[in-house]
Amino acid sequence: MRIACAFDHAGFPLKPMVLETLAELGHETVDLGTWSTDPVDYPDTARTAAEAVRDGVAERAVVVCGSGAGVAVAACKVPGIRAATAHDAYTAHQCVEHDDCNVLCLGARVVGPALAGELLRAYAGAEFTGEERHVRRLRKIEAIEREFSA
Repeated sequence: MRIACAFDHAGFPLKPMVLETLAELGHETVDLGTWSTDPVDYPDTARTAAEAVRDGVAERAVVVCGSGAGVAVAACKVPGIRAATAHDAYTAHQCVEHDDCNVLCLGARVVGPALAGELLRAYAGAEFTGEERHVRRLRKIEAIEREFSA
């Protein structure tokens, strides 16, 4: 799978580990920056990754900021993006299995490299179940998005 990866300055310390872990799992990564700890604005980072998914450059994305919350909020503003912050393995796989999440958001100041690796493995290894109840709920989410985008 092709996974776009973007980091703000607070997420930058996890960047090498994230790219390496995904590559070790057999995924192709698209490095969308940042390339240092110089301050950048997390909405720009999240938007870049979300647009990569929306435009078909990648099937999924991983975005890392300090808490994971800011990039999740920003990414979800892009139509068709379902982003979730995960700080535990259950959420990392369940958000894909039940909610067809296409962007995983991590907080580098919340999780360390070992836990981040576990979260990446859970997220990248998960697949949407396609069960009727999950599809029904996604349709409701899409309807909300359409209603407020009009």
